[in-house]
Amino acid sequence: MQNDKNFYIIFSIILIFMAVAPLVIQNTHFQHLLIMLLLFATLSQAWNLIGGYAGQVSFGHAVFFGIGSYAAMAPLTHWGLTPWVGMLIGGVVAIIVALIIGVPVFRLKGHYFAISTFAVAEVVRELFTNWEWVDGPIGLDAPVLEQGFYNLMFYKNKLPYLYIVLVFFFIMMLLTFRMERTRMGYYFRAIKQRPEAAQAMGVHISKYKQYALMMSAFFTAICGALYGLYILHIEPATVLSLDISIKIVLITALGGTGALWGPLLGSIILIPLQEYSRIWLGGTGKGIDLILLGALIVLICIYEPRGIVGLLKRFNFQKGKN
Repeated sequence: MQNDKNFYIIFSIILIFMAVAPLVIQNTHFQHLLIMLLLFATLSQAWNLIGGYAGQVSFGHAVFFGIGSYAAMAPLTHWGLTPWVGMLIGGVVAIIVALIIGVPVFRLKGHYFAISTFAVAEVVRELFTNWEWVDGPIGLDAPVLEQGFYNLMFYKNKLPYLYIVLVFFFIMMLLTFRMERTRMGYYFRAIKQRPEAAQAMGVHISKYKQYALMMSAFFTAICGALYGLYILHIEPATVLSLDISIKIVLITALGGTGALWGPLLGSIILIPLQEYSRIWLGGTGKGIDLILLGALIVLICIYEPRGIVGLLKRFNFQKGKN
């Protein structure tokens, strides 16, 4: 009960800060930074369900991210359909795709599973690159429509995008927190740590792996839709790229896989690092953020494999001993 109380207190403080800070610091780039931070924290938390809690390391989540982006943008561009409906369509399609690809890939284990998810992502990217309805490699531009929540377009400021992403971050964190304390959450951790023992105890491993992937796919697609509508242009090289998948994994690994606060902590470090290295170094700084992140992860893996969350726990433990 005390842990639950602490979570709600800390989470409330974070939400209030995220909601109030852009009103105090009325800077467009600062608002953009918060939007990207919250978006990738939500994305990484969605990946954390399958990769952190269930222990199935996927490098193919760009598939679901891209599906969400195209499901929101394409119907809006061709038919004028509100992106809210397209967002839900993308989430449902992502669940179906997760079911389809889950059957063969979950027959594999360890690095073979990870490689198979990467291969699936590359196949899907090539399919979209050659799909004429979505303009292939050129991609889609969002049409110029009346701004407002119906079209999910805002031209004068970024605050509406920020608060929409904040709502999805709130939902994702709360669902993960509740999931940790349910039978499903215990099953996920059992599958990650002792799959043979979990199976011997009657846990249907394949079914719960599918559940984890389906939930992860749905929320990843939602984030993809929000991202596409925020940047107003999507193409296979961006929303279906390996970079997206790797960034999601690295953020979670840095913060702490299988930990509730891991994705947020990883995003707090990586996203500002990425944004400001791009600003300070310009075109010459491409990839510097990932080089620095890679160095951080190497250090984390050597000294504390549990990530930043593990470091904080170790610090609190040592402080308690003293």
